[in-house]
Amino acid sequence: MPTHTPIALVGARVVPIDGDPFDDGVVLLRDGRIEAVGPASGISVPGDAEVVDAAGGWVLPGLIDAHVHLGVWEEGEGWAGQDTNEMTDPVMAAARAIDAINPREQGFDDALMGGITTVNVNPGSGNPIGGQAVALKTYGRYVDEMVLRSPSGVKSALGENPKRVYGDQKKTPSTRLGVALVLRRAFAAARSYQAKVAAAGDDKPVDTDLVSEILVKVLDREIPWRQHCHRADDIATALRLADEFGYQLVLDHGTESYLMADLLAEKGVPVLYGPLIVSRSKVEVRARSLKAPGILDRAGVQVSIITDHPVVPIEYLITQVALAVREGMDREAALRAVTINPATVLGVEDRVGSLTVGKDADVVLWSGDPLDLTSRALRVFIDGTEVYAYDTQAQAGVVLPR
Repeated sequence: MPTHTPIALVGARVVPIDGDPFDDGVVLLRDGRIEAVGPASGISVPGDAEVVDAAGGWVLPGLIDAHVHLGVWEEGEGWAGQDTNEMTDPVMAAARAIDAINPREQGFDDALMGGITTVNVNPGSGNPIGGQAVALKTYGRYVDEMVLRSPSGVKSALGENPKRVYGDQKKTPSTRLGVALVLRRAFAAARSYQAKVAAAGDDKPVDTDLVSEILVKVLDREIPWRQHCHRADDIATALRLADEFGYQLVLDHGTESYLMADLLAEKGVPVLYGPLIVSRSKVEVRARSLKAPGILDRAGVQVSIITDHPVVPIEYLITQVALAVREGMDREAALRAVTINPATVLGVEDRVGSLTVGKDADVVLWSGDPLDLTSRALRVFIDGTEVYAYDTQAQAGVVLPR
């Protein structure tokens, strides 16, 4: 995808995320990377560059949504496009979301319209252990060329969903204590497998156990444990299990996490909060609050904001951010919650999440302040190539051919 023609966005207000915003800025893209960022007075635009007049606009790094079901839960497709949950076994750690992603699903185009250039695609929450997530760019012909990190985590679920699914099947787990038991058994088996492999060394082959192999990587903190949970008591269980087994915990959703924000900050557990603009559709999300991201941030928790697409359509990620600011979240913290914070959680902060020299040239030109809901993404670049443009005359956006 990288282009060899340098591109210079000039004259905009630039929000680099890793530094203070500035006006009359230049962002220079070359060979898929950010080559220079700074005020126009300090940057010389190469003569062979394609110059984009961004005067009056704002330039930010591409936004990141760290919890979506994009491409595995296809909108308007019914059962034919529903590949989110393999609910035939409570332990599906070996299943991979990447194997079910359709990169031509409409949601990927919607993501570009919303200025989103990176997503983390998760399996669903029907199983205690749902499978492996993958971090992707939002533009490409086939999924393998879009991958940033695979796996980017293992999805697990506490609370209502798994107990309902397997309770209806009259099998374990049908209660919260049963869900926790399933997780403990799986990790205990992974520890035994790890010990067996170590004891065998190179001399004796050990029968491959795909589930234990991926859980050993979680135990060794090679990849994070992505814990779906809403209620405070489920969050306490998530912390208890993480303390028992020593893995790197990330809370997905964390609806009531703001009630224990000090504890999460103390333990250094990040929270991917959301979706925010949905109804209170089940018991465990009754305490959902637009104030929560701000409360978490002020307590010192690394917080990201997510859509859980298609629960909230992905193009409304920035809408959720604006509402969180309206309800008290610091503006700069809110922008970090959809840029560098999720990039860090996904382990791809060396590639994306800020306008930093050397990072991938994933850049969005907005018509104005992105937290003003009348603003829109005008031009979107991924790896230095323009992939989306909004025609102000026709009042329509166009995703460029893949």
